[in-house]
Amino acid sequence: MQSADQPVLRDLVLVGGGHSHVGVLRTFAMKPEPGVRITVICTDIDTPYSGMLPGYIAGHYSFDEVHIDLGRLCAFAGARLYHSAVVGIDRQNQRVICNNRPSVAYDLLSINIGSTPQVQQVEGAQALVVPVKPIAQFNQRWLALLDKTRQWPEHRGRMTIAVVGGGAGGVELLLSMQYRLRHELRALGRNPEDLKFLLLTSGDTILPTHNPGVRARFTKVLQDRNVEVQLHAEVLRVSPGCLHTRDGRTFDADETMWVTQAGGPAWLQGTGLALDEKGFIVVSPHLQSQNDPRVFAAGDIASLAERPLEKAGVFAVRMGKPLAGNLRRSLRDQPLLAYRPQRHWLALISTGNRYAVGSRGPWGFGGDWVWRWKDRIDRKFMRRFTELPETDTRRPGASLKTAIQSIGQLIKHIRVQGKAPTTRLSLTPEESLQAISAVAMRCGGCGAKVGANILSRALGSLQPVERPDVLIGLHSPDDAAVVRVPPGMAVVQTVDFFRAFIDDPYLFGKVAANHALGDIFAMGAEPQTATAVVTVPPGLESKVEDLLTQMMGGGIEVLNAAGCALVGGHTGEGSELALGFAINGLTDERMNSVMRKGGMQAGDMLLLTKPIGTGTLFAAHARYAAKGRWIAAALESMAQSNQMGARILHAHGATACTDLTGFGLLGHLVEMTRPSGVDAELYMSTLPLLDGAVACVKAGLVSSLQPANLRLRRALRNTDAFMNDPRFALLFDPQTAGGLLSSVPAAQATACVQALQAAGYVHTAIIGTITAQGDAIEPVLLKT
Repeated sequence: MQSADQPVLRDLVLVGGGHSHVGVLRTFAMKPEPGVRITVICTDIDTPYSGMLPGYIAGHYSFDEVHIDLGRLCAFAGARLYHSAVVGIDRQNQRVICNNRPSVAYDLLSINIGSTPQVQQVEGAQALVVPVKPIAQFNQRWLALLDKTRQWPEHRGRMTIAVVGGGAGGVELLLSMQYRLRHELRALGRNPEDLKFLLLTSGDTILPTHNPGVRARFTKVLQDRNVEVQLHAEVLRVSPGCLHTRDGRTFDADETMWVTQAGGPAWLQGTGLALDEKGFIVVSPHLQSQNDPRVFAAGDIASLAERPLEKAGVFAVRMGKPLAGNLRRSLRDQPLLAYRPQRHWLALISTGNRYAVGSRGPWGFGGDWVWRWKDRIDRKFMRRFTELPETDTRRPGASLKTAIQSIGQLIKHIRVQGKAPTTRLSLTPEESLQAISAVAMRCGGCGAKVGANILSRALGSLQPVERPDVLIGLHSPDDAAVVRVPPGMAVVQTVDFFRAFIDDPYLFGKVAANHALGDIFAMGAEPQTATAVVTVPPGLESKVEDLLTQMMGGGIEVLNAAGCALVGGHTGEGSELALGFAINGLTDERMNSVMRKGGMQAGDMLLLTKPIGTGTLFAAHARYAAKGRWIAAALESMAQSNQMGARILHAHGATACTDLTGFGLLGHLVEMTRPSGVDAELYMSTLPLLDGAVACVKAGLVSSLQPANLRLRRALRNTDAFMNDPRFALLFDPQTAGGLLSSVPAAQATACVQALQAAGYVHTAIIGTITAQGDAIEPVLLKT
């Protein structure tokens, strides 16, 4: 979470998690710019380091060894990570358009998204070949190729794998794949000669940007390893199992990797940014767009106007430092510095078998020692992003000290220079007054309400679902909402409220709404209306407005999907972002459809619809100790509605139900067994667990609510037998927007699980049995 000690004055948005941007994130983490909020928008949580990718393909490195955990790095840098794909830029309104969330405002924008093979320009290629980039998507296809090779039926003869592209990337990929796949066949007791490898290039040589000596070395390696090389072979068409070249030749290929004809993504064409003939962003030596000073670009996506560069990872890495410097200078309204790329650079190209060739200008050399040298260089680079150092802002008391210093500096700098705290961010006079107000003493009572203009602008673009039973709501605002209760129906009421635990306000809004709706669904009711209670930190009006738009956009999206109308609310200032909803639902007044906690019957099976572990995962996340993909999976689970799950449980005769929240699995189970007058057996081996939850528990990272929940261990008959089981602690783990815990008649249990899994609750499991109440005081018995 970002510190709320200072108001947000400027938004720096980074599109993409490439080599340049990870350098920017680390630089700003080590030396933050007060008042600047960083947001990263990326399709991938794990961003690959291209220098180690061939080693990963060859089997020398694990997935984690060659990927930078963008989620953890962003948490370390105090940056927001939005897991989304960018589809456009509204430069006039300075907003980034995303495919699955509201647009994101920026004051300064940087793009580092790499290049994209232009397979759409070759007939049939888009459907039949595997582009190497984006690398993250390539990984899934590579894993599929591994399985395909292992299962290749011998009666089909040799399997042919083609690589289109004779540059260093294509040659290195082919040799790495060959090494790994031949090794896989040997391990299966099969003949590695059942694999054939084919390299096609449109040029008259391989590795055209390297010296003749290096080309000769690789020509020999390819010959020695029986790789068929075809020169002057420009592929114009791809048909199933066949590549067609310009000169009329055809080549059989069971799998084709595409490592050539790279360009920029199609969405850049609609931005109005200056692009070169291949669709890359044209930048000045300052890495700044030629026609928009608020946009920067680096890495493969950037095209230096004064000196075209090869699309090589070494340049993307080297651009990180000057890009970070110029972004900071631009935010301070200082003169920018030119990036001076080296004329000659060292390329270390591996051959898959722990051997590498060095190439720099006219020089070339090779050997096992070159691979070991490359390995040391690559591992050192990765350690910069995996072994994150201590920073001042992470030391105890540092946050308060920084806040006090910043308030004083803020007033001093604005009064004397018209600038922002500590840094020299350029503000308008109106922004300066708002910035002073944001850190000055704030009023309480109704003086702490958010201004009406901010609210009207923030909520004006949001469209709550309309219901005929809402007589007075947001469509005609008044002091309170007026809602009709249909004849024969009773009202079900609940409320939930908590502070933000993630830096993505849109996603936080979705989770908060899901959490609040959970009680309504667990009771077997249908939601009718909601009122919201919001707390936002003070700041520049434009920033507060955008924060509200994002957060309420997420909440209303969930409410609308549930058929629940937002009819009002209250928004006030506070030190931390927080959101809650009071929900009204409807149920049959005869209570026929109500599911309560107290209806369990002996012989019922105990079902859980979602995995547990959110508490420990987000405790670890706050300490930068959780993998980004763990957090992403947890958020995906938390954003899943329980509405359909509750309907399925009711349809299968559920006798009792509750939603899993702060008291943890054991706490909520005890709440069900007591009024039901039954006991329960809980199966530890079938508990659905979120990825990483056990690892976090083993590391001693648990929620702050865990000790209070742990007192409920007295409800267990055999605590001592499971104390050393790492899953034991997760029985007490508080859940946010957790799944439904329900008892279902044994005859219906299997069908119910199957229906829930088919509806998207893929982790649904039978986790226990309800038994008759015995003589023991403790109602719950743990079983393996």
